[in-house]
This record gives sequence, structure tokens and C-alpha cells, in this order.
Amino acid sequence: MLPLPAHFSNASWLGLLLLSVPFLSFIHLACAADTKYVQYTGDDGVTISLSDDRRPALYTQNFGDCLGNSLINVTRFDAAYYKDNMTVLFHLEGNTAVANESLMLYISVFAYGENRFYLTFNPCNAQIYSLCPMNASVPIEANGIIPVSQSDVGGIPPLALNIPDFEGQAILRVFANSTRTQIGCYSALVTNGATFSHPSVVGTVLGVFAIVALIASFATAVYGNHIPTTRTHYAHSLSILVVFSVFHHIFFTGALSMNWPSVLVAFWSNFAWSAGMIYSQQMQNSINQLIGSNKGNTSIVGAAGTGAAAVNLGGGYSIFQIYKRSFANIIHRDTGMISDIFKIPRSENLEQHLAKRAIANSTTGYTWYGYPVKPGLPLPGNFSGFPGTLAEEGIPASNAFVTGFLWFLILMVIVAGAVIGFKWLVEGLVLTKLVKKDRLAYFRAHWINFTGLVLLRTLFIGFFMMMFLTMFQFTYHGSAGVIALAAIVFMVFFIGLFGIAGYACFYRLRFGRYETAPDRAHLAKTKALGFVPWYGIELESRRSEKSETEVSVASVPWWRIRYVDEDAQRVNVHEDEDYVKKFGWLSARYRRTRWWFFAAWLLYEFIRACFYGGAAGHPMTQVFGLLVVEFIALVIIIRLKPFEGSRLNALMVYILGFSKVASVALSAAFDLRFNLPRITTTVIGVVIIVIQGILTIILLLAILVGAISSYMSVTRNQEDFRPRKWAPIRKKYFAHMEKAAPDQPPPPPPVQESPKEPYFNVSSVRRYPKIEDDDIVNDASDPLSSRVSMAGPSTHRASRADSLRSQTSYSNVPFGARVHRASWSSRDFGSWHEANNRNSQLMSRSGLLPKTSDASLREHSSPQRVRTPSRVGTGPLEVKRSRMGKGQEQVAEEGETVELTALRRGG
Repeated sequence: MLPLPAHFSNASWLGLLLLSVPFLSFIHLACAADTKYVQYTGDDGVTISLSDDRRPALYTQNFGDCLGNSLINVTRFDAAYYKDNMTVLFHLEGNTAVANESLMLYISVFAYGENRFYLTFNPCNAQIYSLCPMNASVPIEANGIIPVSQSDVGGIPPLALNIPDFEGQAILRVFANSTRTQIGCYSALVTNGATFSHPSVVGTVLGVFAIVALIASFATAVYGNHIPTTRTHYAHSLSILVVFSVFHHIFFTGALSMNWPSVLVAFWSNFAWSAGMIYSQQMQNSINQLIGSNKGNTSIVGAAGTGAAAVNLGGGYSIFQIYKRSFANIIHRDTGMISDIFKIPRSENLEQHLAKRAIANSTTGYTWYGYPVKPGLPLPGNFSGFPGTLAEEGIPASNAFVTGFLWFLILMVIVAGAVIGFKWLVEGLVLTKLVKKDRLAYFRAHWINFTGLVLLRTLFIGFFMMMFLTMFQFTYHGSAGVIALAAIVFMVFFIGLFGIAGYACFYRLRFGRYETAPDRAHLAKTKALGFVPWYGIELESRRSEKSETEVSVASVPWWRIRYVDEDAQRVNVHEDEDYVKKFGWLSARYRRTRWWFFAAWLLYEFIRACFYGGAAGHPMTQVFGLLVVEFIALVIIIRLKPFEGSRLNALMVYILGFSKVASVALSAAFDLRFNLPRITTTVIGVVIIVIQGILTIILLLAILVGAISSYMSVTRNQEDFRPRKWAPIRKKYFAHMEKAAPDQPPPPPPVQESPKEPYFNVSSVRRYPKIEDDDIVNDASDPLSSRVSMAGPSTHRASRADSLRSQTSYSNVPFGARVHRASWSSRDFGSWHEANNRNSQLMSRSGLLPKTSDASLREHSSPQRVRTPSRVGTGPLEVKRSRMGKGQEQVAEEGETVELTALRRGG
């Protein structure tokens, strides 16, 4: 690029810009010179110029034969309604083998199931000379401009001109005047150009998000050398199974044999790529050669096929109305305006316009027309069943299975090539020292195993799709070769995946046994969604594990099946590296106690495929059977919460489950037996779009969050994590994974304390010391410390001095009083009774007491008034036993010890 001179000022730039304006205007005028305009004078007398290639308010697209054996071969049929100048343009081209026949043409336009506009005319009166009369030697070419009044189009609601996917049909019927029978019928789709179908944009965006989810999931699976840790991080990444389960749910809803509104079919076309319904002209031509002329019967699955007689199309017709006695009046009324128009062709503008219409096509700038539909496709404007859903893609129902199977094989090759290519890419980066030598060492050493497991995982994800397509082919019939291929694919997927799933369960459970145990089922009060009063069924064994149980309303005897592992020391399934290596592609994402859920998921998907594909053509069986299946599955999966990751449980269990139940329930309204107005069915269709659209948006947000969490997982060994403000989030995320991995029940919630109010409570009792507690006393076990003389006067007289130096008491306790214990218990009472009995028996044997019976001893040892012993008076008491003479005081001898328990009065 040459440098600009330094003196090139801003004023010079402004002058150059002003000089370029006339040049740009000249280019614009030169381009506009090729555009032709039509002059239109409105009711107010103002004349305006309208572009001749402008988009009409309503126009037709593809068309098809609705009679089956039409004597006219129509190669082009289009019509357009222009609201700006209130005109209807039509164009007809074709040929016939009829030698000579005068005709009557009947054109009707239907919008949302009702006839909004019709026109009956004789082509001779309308100056369509190629049909006046129709001759095999003259090619058919008819065109015209029909002005309409506001009353003629008053039946078309203004909203229809702007609402996406306007639902309308334009039907052309040709009648032979000689026999007054229908010899030709063609139906074209009417649209306003607004649509929900944008597969090139929406489908591309969805595909990009799916690739992001695939890369994030694959990265967590191959990063790391410690298998249990890698499994934990892989379990919390977003699953590709969940992504395609959402996409398949949305698209295959259209497989129900219902008369769908056009808005739903257009919306579902954005997800067709996920089911392998991708149109390729070369592929379809090859499939047509394989199938041959046997295209199957579209009417079996509830759709009106092209080339078959559709007697009641558009509500049918009345031949008497067309050929009634006042026919001349009808011709005058319906063609009066046309005659007036064809008086105008003497003017130059209309003659030029008619000439342009005669040769109008895509090369001249006019693109608002369609083409004849291909064999096997339903009639344009008919969106019934799976053929109607596929028609948006241009794929016949007879080609659906082979198309999906071929694209699935292509996907398998791409996935395997991507894994192998990634392995050698890493090796190249290691050789160039752009990547450390030990990076992804485990993946590089076992890349062949990873490739095989990725292919098996792809088969697992595509199980529902292939089961549905094969069973739909069995129902649809068609070519014998295609049915044989479908049978082989069915057996491979059914026997192969169920066999692998069964072996995976056996491999883990082979060292144990199952046993039944009695249990009890309780109907307990609970709360749905945390606040709605509800009832639930709970086993007694589960109730005993909870800290707080719900109130049981009723119960019945039941039983439970439990697995008993013979090796109690065996590690759990997620810590078993051998099992994770072999079957982690099946069980790694599920909770420790729900690792077997992959087998239940296969069974659930197979049952769904049976209703979608096997029951095609039986709409009520499909809808109500699927409604029961989806509802039961929703309840069970909510109960199980199988996924270890919280995001997967929220997305797969709650949101996807609700969307399935709601979509199937609302689809029942589209059955022809209910005969709801098409405007009502369109509103219901919009509700389904809102539900499934919200599901899609949540899925896309989950993919973004999953990509971030996967980035945190693959950088778990980096101390310097970027961005640093995400470091606390990563720490919480890792803590959440560590908490979820053991799959232990959460601790019971803390008991909420009631608000404190004024109250009186004795928290403690303290005994204050008494006066006698300060006295110094002898051992309480010594009976001589305070005793009363037992007999008469002693022979030994003690002196006064000895009396003053009392040997039996050194305290302030009165003479004869006993030292009391500080406390007393029922156990002490029992000990006292036992000691008292022993002492009484001992004294009785020694002659100190008269001999009595055991009963008298018990009576003697249980006086009416008992003194409680003192705490310090519980030790043994030594009693000196000796012979006692008459009139002498009883004296105890040394040599025998007796346990005596002191008593106290009261507490």
C-alpha cells in the first residue's frame, strides 16, 4: 500500500468524498434500471409505483397432485396475493394427452382449515386460449391478474399476513364439461414468508453448542492419570447423552401420527440434523435407486401422499354448485372482473406485465413460486405424522431409515477419526516440545481403548434414534431390501447394547446374591416441590434410615429385594478401577448407588421407540401409551435422581421429563377425531414451542456452564488458576464434587429452636454448709462414737476425770446422736436393708439377740420409721464379741467385723 502524502489534509478527504457521491448514485440508478415497476392508483386517486419482483403478502410454494391419475401434467402452478394493490396473480403451465376437451377451472384458497377465497371460471371467457379448448398439441400456459375487493379477502385475518408459518393451501381443480367430472387436481402450499424454520442458522448454532459440549466432556475423560478422580470430574461435566436426548425429544415429537400445525413442523426442522435427517441430493438419488418404485404407503402413518386421491382435501367440492342451472350468472359474477381486466390489456402497462408473468422465473428476479414435490412426499400443506415432519427437509418417509443410518455411520467415522487425530496431534506437539512429555500420558498410552469406548458411547446415544427408525420402517413397509437392512440394524443395536448392559451388571454383581426380605409400604403425608401437600409411598426400611419420618396414613405388607455382597471389603463401583476401565462409559455419570441406571435407561428408550415407531398410524395408542410411560418414568427418575452431577439431574430429570409429559399431553389435541379449529391447534402448537424452546435455552446455558466447569477440572493441578476471581468458585465446585462422590444421605437438618419467652427453670441446686458440718467427728463407722448404754449399770465405775475426757465423742454433736449422711438413694436403702438383715442374723447366732425366723427378721429390719444413713457412715463396723454375764453390760470382742449402715432422719 502506497503511503499518502503528508500534505493530504482533511479538506482533501472531504472533497474526494463529495466527488464520489455522484458516482455511487449513478451505480444505484444503473442497478435500479433493471427493476420493473407497476403503476397502481388507489381509491384516493394517488398513483404509486410498485416493484414487480416485490414479495407478495401471500404466495404459493411447492405443489403436488391430489387426484392420483390427473389427465393434466402440471409443471408449474403458482399464485400470489398482493395486498398493496389488491390483486391476485396466477400462473399455470403443463401438458396433456387429451385430444380435445372444454374445461371449467375451480380455484380455492384455504387458511387454517377454512375456505377464505374461491373462484370458478371458464378459461375461454378469461381468454386463456391454451385451455379453450384443451388440446394435446398445444402446451398449457395460463396467466392472469385478478383484482379483488376487501370483501373478497375479508375472511383472511390480518394476523395471517405476519404470523410465522401461515397455514394455507391453494387448490386447483379442473373439470371436463363433457362428463362433468374432475380430471385434474393440484394443491400448493400458501405462505407469507415468515417462518420458524431456519435450519441453516439455528441448526448451525445448536451444532456448535453440541460440539462445545462434546469437547468439554471428552477433555474431562482423557485428562488425568488417577482413574477415580478422572471419573469424578467426568461425572460432573455435561453429558452428550443429555444434549442429544433433548434434541431427539424435540424432533421426534413430530413422529406421532397427528395432524400437526405448520408452526410446529417448521420449528422442529431446526433439530432435524441431530436425528440424521440431513438432505443431500446425491444421497437421496442413491437411496431412490436402492428402494426402487416401492415408496410405501404414506396414508398408513396418517399423511396424505402425493399422487393419491384426496377426496376430502379442502373439505371436498360440490359438482352441483359448479354446474348448477344459474351457471351463466356465476360466470358473469366470477369472471366479470376478469373480463374488465382483459379489456385493460389494450393498455401498454398491463400487456407488458402479462408478458413478464408469462416468462417469470428465478432468472428474471421472480422467486415466489415452488416446484412439483417428489414422489413419496405428502401433499404440500399436509403436515400429518412423521412424513409431514420430514417433508420440511424434502426427505420422503420411505427414505428416512436409510438416510438416518447412513449419516449415523458417517458420524461414527468422524468421531473415531477425531479421537485418533487428537492423539497424533498431541504426539506431534510433544515432539516439537510445545507440550510437556508427560501431558495426557494415560490417554496416549491407551488411545485405542479410548477410541473403542467413544464408539460404544456413540452407539449408546444413538440407540433410541436407530430403534425408532427401524421400527418405523417395519410399519411403513416399502422395499424388501430396505426392510432386511432395517432388521439387521435392529438386531445389532438391540442384542448388542442390551447384551453389553447385561454383562456390565453381571460383571459387578457376580460376587453376590439377591435376597428378598419382608417390608411394609406406608402411604405417608409429604410435600411435593417442598411446599405442596401430597401423599407418597415409602417402605418401612427407608423410613427407619431417616431422622424424621412423615406421618403414615395407611400401610400394607410388602417386600423388598436387596443385593448382598459376599465381599464386604470390596471397594465401591466408582473406586473399582477395573470396572471403570471396562464399563465407565456406561456407569461413570451415575451415583454410586445408581450405577446400574444405564440398563433401565435402555429399557425406557426401547419402550418409547416402540410407541413412536411401532404404533405409527395409531395416534391415540401412541399418545396415551406414551403419556403413561413418560409419567411413570418421570416419577421413578425423580425418585432415583440417578446422576451424580446436580446440573444433569436438574436438566435430565425435571426439565426434560416435564417437557416430555407436557408435549405428549398437548399433542392429543391434534387428533382428527377431536376436530379442533386450526387456529386453536396453532395456539396449542405455539405453547409446545414455548415449552421446548425454554428447554433448549436452558440446555444451551447448561452447556456454557459445563464448559466452564470442565475448564476448572482440566486445570485442577494448576496453582495459579486464571481468572483469579473464579478461584473461590472453583474451590466450592471441587468441594461439591467431593461431597457428592460418596453418595451418602445428607445429615438431618438442625432442630430449630423455638423463640425464648419469660420462663422459670431450676438449673442447679447448691447445698450450703450447716453448723455441724464444721465439727470434728470420729469415724462414723465406729459405733462407740455415739452410743447409748444397752444394759444396766456397769460394775466398773469410771472416774469423773475420765468422764470429762470422753473417749466416745470429740464433737459438738449431742450425746447419743448419729452423724447423718449428706445424701441418700434407693440403692442405699437396699444396701441398708441387706446389711441390717445380716447384722441381725449374726447377732442372733452369737446370742446377742433372741433367735427368730427369717420373716421376723425381715419384719424387724423394716421398721415403720427409718433413719437414713449418713454419707460418712457407710463403712464397716467392727463389733467385739464376748461372753455376757448376767447383769453385765454387753461387751463386744475383737476378731469379727460386721457391715452396718448408718441412718439419717430425712434428707
